[in-house]
Amino acid sequence: MKNLPVRINKYLSEQGYCSRREADRLIESGRVFINDKRAKLGDKVSESDTVRVEGRAKKIQPKKIYLLLNKPVGVIVTSDRHKKDNVMDLIDLEERVFPVGRLDVQSEGLLLLTNDGTLSNRLMHPRYEHDKEYVVEVDRSLLSKDIKQWQNGMGLKDGMTLPAKVRQMDTKRFAIILREGRNRQIRRMCEALGYRVVSLKRTRILTLKMPSTYPAGKWRSLTDSEVNELKKAVGIPV
Repeated sequence: MKNLPVRINKYLSEQGYCSRREADRLIESGRVFINDKRAKLGDKVSESDTVRVEGRAKKIQPKKIYLLLNKPVGVIVTSDRHKKDNVMDLIDLEERVFPVGRLDVQSEGLLLLTNDGTLSNRLMHPRYEHDKEYVVEVDRSLLSKDIKQWQNGMGLKDGMTLPAKVRQMDTKRFAIILREGRNRQIRRMCEALGYRVVSLKRTRILTLKMPSTYPAGKWRSLTDSEVNELKKAVGIPV
């Protein structure tokens, strides 16, 4: 799915070339071209278009967007808007973004959405082994020997898990920090030792944290500081 077209004056403004009013003046004077065709007021452009202003080539780049969402239980993490109960229905934006990583339909919590492919790739690629923290409630009292298994790594059908940091919170709840992203990993780790997961909530991705009081289904833009900290953490120059 491509970015939705945006008015040419808005694009020029977002790219820092000039204000919208100045862009309108440039268009009216015939000094703005879209794909070598003279632009008119109200024309729209998308990421595949090339814009020339006063004879200088200026390739349109989409504005980078970074969103934090508290995904509710029952919502599917997919960018396919044709699927029922998909996470994109919660995001009211003209610009296209996509979810970074997975969070299964019965899980909730922190989800990052962006159109920054570089950051997304760094966060998702297995070789980077980035921390992701979850709070888990199970159906029976936790045993210390089981916690040690999760901490040391355990065998699943797709191989040994990496050692995890586990902190018991009460008799049936624990916080766990993973450095890998296998499908339904925490649920499978619990099931392998005879536990059923009652609730599973992601609370942190690397430096990005979500307060426990943040409402389910709500989203906000990341602050510049949050974006910069994430980029630093994955080795992207700020």
